[in-house]
Amino acid sequence: MYHNVPATTPRGGVPTDNVDTVVTLDQVPRWSDADQRASLQCDGDDPSFSYDPLTSAPENGSLGNAVSRFPVDHEINSKIYLWRGNPWNIEVDAVVNSTNENLDEAHSSPGLHAAAGPNLAEECATLGGCRTGMAKVTKAYDLPARRIIHTVGPKYAIKYHTAAENALSHCYRSCLELLIENGLQSIAMVCIYTEAKNYPREPAAHVAIRTVRRFLEKQKDKITAVVFCTTTASDTEIYKRLLPLYFPRDKHEEEVAIAKLPADVGDENGETIIDERKIRIQPLPNKKASKPPRSVDLSSSDGGLQRRNSHYFDAYLDPAFMSIIKDPDQTRKEQWEKSAQSKSGWNCAKLLGFGDLGGPPLSPAEEYSLHSRYLAKANSLNLSEIAEMKIVYRGGVDSEGRPVMVIVGAHFLLRCLDLERFILYVVKEFEPLIQKPYTIVYFHSAASLQVQPDLGWMRRLQQILGRKHQRNLHAIYVLHPTLGLKAAVFGLQMFVDSVNESFSQVWKKVVYVDRLLQLFRYVPREQLTIPDFVFQHDLEVNGGKGLIVDPRTKYVYQRP
Repeated sequence: MYHNVPATTPRGGVPTDNVDTVVTLDQVPRWSDADQRASLQCDGDDPSFSYDPLTSAPENGSLGNAVSRFPVDHEINSKIYLWRGNPWNIEVDAVVNSTNENLDEAHSSPGLHAAAGPNLAEECATLGGCRTGMAKVTKAYDLPARRIIHTVGPKYAIKYHTAAENALSHCYRSCLELLIENGLQSIAMVCIYTEAKNYPREPAAHVAIRTVRRFLEKQKDKITAVVFCTTTASDTEIYKRLLPLYFPRDKHEEEVAIAKLPADVGDENGETIIDERKIRIQPLPNKKASKPPRSVDLSSSDGGLQRRNSHYFDAYLDPAFMSIIKDPDQTRKEQWEKSAQSKSGWNCAKLLGFGDLGGPPLSPAEEYSLHSRYLAKANSLNLSEIAEMKIVYRGGVDSEGRPVMVIVGAHFLLRCLDLERFILYVVKEFEPLIQKPYTIVYFHSAASLQVQPDLGWMRRLQQILGRKHQRNLHAIYVLHPTLGLKAAVFGLQMFVDSVNESFSQVWKKVVYVDRLLQLFRYVPREQLTIPDFVFQHDLEVNGGKGLIVDPRTKYVYQRP
C-alpha cells in the first residue's frame, strides 16, 4: 500500500496529501540537527509568539548558581525528532493512537483506521477496552509501522487539574513501556490530549515532553527514536518553544531553561508532585535498646508498671525519631483557621470598601496553571448572555496602534451578573490582547448610579490574567472619573503596595480623562464604539465646554 519517498523530498516535516507515502526516520528532522536549530532560532525571534510566563527570558539575566534539572545530554537529544504530519506515515516500530475507553474508530486519531485498514477495528473490538492513562498494543496492518499502541487520554476539568496531569503523564509512560516490552525501539507519538477533552494545549505539552525526557534518562539504551508528531501549526510552535527547556542542546540553552522551566516539573517519572501525599519516613534510631528483663513483677502497682514501661520505651525512642513532620491535614487546617481569623478581624482594606486584598502573591507557575484552567473552562462554556450585556468589548487601536479593550461601568449590573461567569468571559476576551501591549478605556460615565462590587474581586482577576497582562498593559484611560473613584484608586496605589507590588503597578497606569475630546487625543473617535448616554453625560458634566453630537450621524464636534 505504501511506497518510499524519493530521496529529493525536502526535510522539515511538512505534511503530505498522499497518505500512501512512507517517510523514513532519515527524512524526519532530528532535534539536534543544525538546520533544525537554525529554524527554531529564527522562529524564536518572531514577535508574534505568545508570551508565556514559564518560558520567558530571565529579566535580570543572572541565573546565579542554580543547577539545571534537565542538563544537556547529547545521547538523549539524538533520539528526539519533531515532525509536522501524520505519525502513521513514518516508518517506525510503533505509532501511538489517541482513542477512547472503547477503542472506537470514531474517537481515534483522524485517518489512522483508514490508513491501517478494516482489520484494525476488528482486533480493537477483541481487546475489551482500555482504561484512562493505560495503553494496549495491536498489529499495524497496512501501516509501515510494526505495531500500533492505543492509549486513552484524560478528560480535563479545573477541579481535577493535578489528576489530569498525572493521568496524561501515565499515558506517555505506558506507551513507552509497551514499546520496550514488545522488543521495539522507535515510536511516533501524537498529541494524546485532544480538543474534545478540553485539555489546554501548552500545559499538556509540558507534561508530554518532560515525561519522555524522564523515561529516556532511565531507558535510553533500549530506545533509538521518539518522534513528536503534530498536525497543527499551533502545536508545532508550542513544541518548538518547549523542547529546548527539557532537551537543551548546549550550555546556553541549559542556562536559559533554568529560568524558564515551571516550578513543578514533576518527580523522577514526570508526574506532578503532591507534598501532602508524600510518605514521610524517619530513619531508625541509632541508640541500641537495653535488653528487657526476663520477668515482670505482676505484684507491682500500676504506677510502678507505668514507670517501668516508660523507661523501657525510652530506650527505643530517639529525639530525631520523635521530631516527625507535622501532619499536612493539620497544617492545612491551621492555615484555614488563620485565614478565617484574619477575615473576621480588623481589615483596613475592607473598611475602605476595597474588599479582601490580602493573601500572598502567586508564583509564575501558579499563575500560569490558574490562567490555563480558567481559559480552558471559558472556552468550553457558552457565555453569550455576558457578551450581550456589553460590559466588555473590543475597540480599535489607540493613537500608537495598540489594541483597545472597552469597559462600560454603567452596564455592570451586579444584581443581574454572575461574577464567576463574568471573570471567565473577561479571561476569554482578553486572551488575544494581552499577548502584546494594549490599552484599556473605561467609561465611568453614570457608573455610580449602579451597584458596583468591591474591588477585592479585581485582585483575583489580576492573578488569573497573570504577569503578561500586567506587563503588557500600557494604560487605563478612565473617562468621567468621580471623586470616590479617584479616592479608591489612590487607596489601591498606596495600600496594595505592601500586599502585592505587581498588582499595584496596574493601578499606577490609570490616566484620568474628564472630557471626550481629551480621550480622543489618546484613542481616535473612529476607533471607539461609544454608548449614547456617554455623550449625554459628557454634556451634563462639562456644560458649554463639552461636545455636541449629531443624533443621526453621531458626528462629534466641539461646542464653541
